[in-house]
Amino acid sequence: MSAWQDVIDDKLLRNLPYKIELNRYGKIEMSPASNRHALLRGELMRLIQPRQPAGTALSKCAVQTSAGVKVPDVAWCSYDFFALQGDQTPFSVAPEICIEVVSPSNAAAEMEEKTALYFAAGAHEVWLVGLDGGIRFFGPEGVRVRSQFADFPARIELPYLRRH
Repeated sequence: MSAWQDVIDDKLLRNLPYKIELNRYGKIEMSPASNRHALLRGELMRLIQPRQPAGTALSKCAVQTSAGVKVPDVAWCSYDFFALQGDQTPFSVAPEICIEVVSPSNAAAEMEEKTALYFAAGAHEVWLVGLDGGIRFFGPEGVRVRSQFADFPARIELPYLRRH
């Protein structure tokens, strides 16, 4: 049994209000998530699906990397990806698009490392989304002005949160 399967099966770790990942040593890392974080994750999933109809958006899928299991907040996977990966847990190859909503607890170096790990695991694009809704797009070559895979805005708006 894998260390990730042990985490999944542990009843004490179910229903936690934060994301769990495994580092390269098999140790659990936890990141607290705010409701704004959850709202942005939901908006990303809602907006990406119609722009990429030949696949599906996932929330918090497990991806095996060289530094342990990482869990992007949102990922987009083509149907071709699923033909190869199925529903194995964790995925042995990263989804085509891996998206992280960056929280105040995330250091810049941590996000750079995760970006590199997703690319090394096979991602085609990584998006980093700030809590302000701004999106930075990355390809294996570095920063991109826009996504090459989805006609996506550079900022996520949450107009229903505006106070009148």
